[in-house]
Amino acid sequence: MTKIIGVLLEEHRNIKRLLHVLEQELNVFDHSDRPDYEILQAIIDYFQDFPEICHHPKEDMVFAKLKVREPAVAERIGDAEVEHCVETERLRNLALAVEDVLAGREFLRKDFHNVVQDFIEHQRRHMDKEENLLFPAAAKALRDEDWAEIDARMNDRKNPLFDGAVDNKFRALEKTILRWERETQANRVI
Repeated sequence: MTKIIGVLLEEHRNIKRLLHVLEQELNVFDHSDRPDYEILQAIIDYFQDFPEICHHPKEDMVFAKLKVREPAVAERIGDAEVEHCVETERLRNLALAVEDVLAGREFLRKDFHNVVQDFIEHQRRHMDKEENLLFPAAAKALRDEDWAEIDARMNDRKNPLFDGAVDNKFRALEKTILRWERETQANRVI
């Protein structure tokens, strides 16, 4: 496995952690309690800040190289770049739903649930597709010079939540993730 695919898989693991937090907050909402909207907003900010700007462009570079090396394989996988645009739209819908609720605009609980659930489910399916189809196909088809070119073009920006030095705007989210992971671990021990 190439270093780049390893980086992308690690970023997927981190995104899955955030989707779990989002799912937990949705569960709170579904039980007619008030979710932590600060946490929801931090998740949205994270997705706008890191996956949109750093993660997806890396995957797009890998997919572009795969289209050159194995166009038929790339066609069977689908268009990763278009899927990223669709994911951006889902993120925008999620952000607007949270904004509407916080602004006190009328928004049906069912509609809010559906927007959040749609975002979670599609993110997971999208990552599964990349992990099961795109990454293995790229690992098989791309050449050393392809990986070197992708590596040279990669954004070396640190992950603002998972690379040690957490941005201040993500501190509460980091604490929530760590708390839920401890609670999950404690429940497994019992």
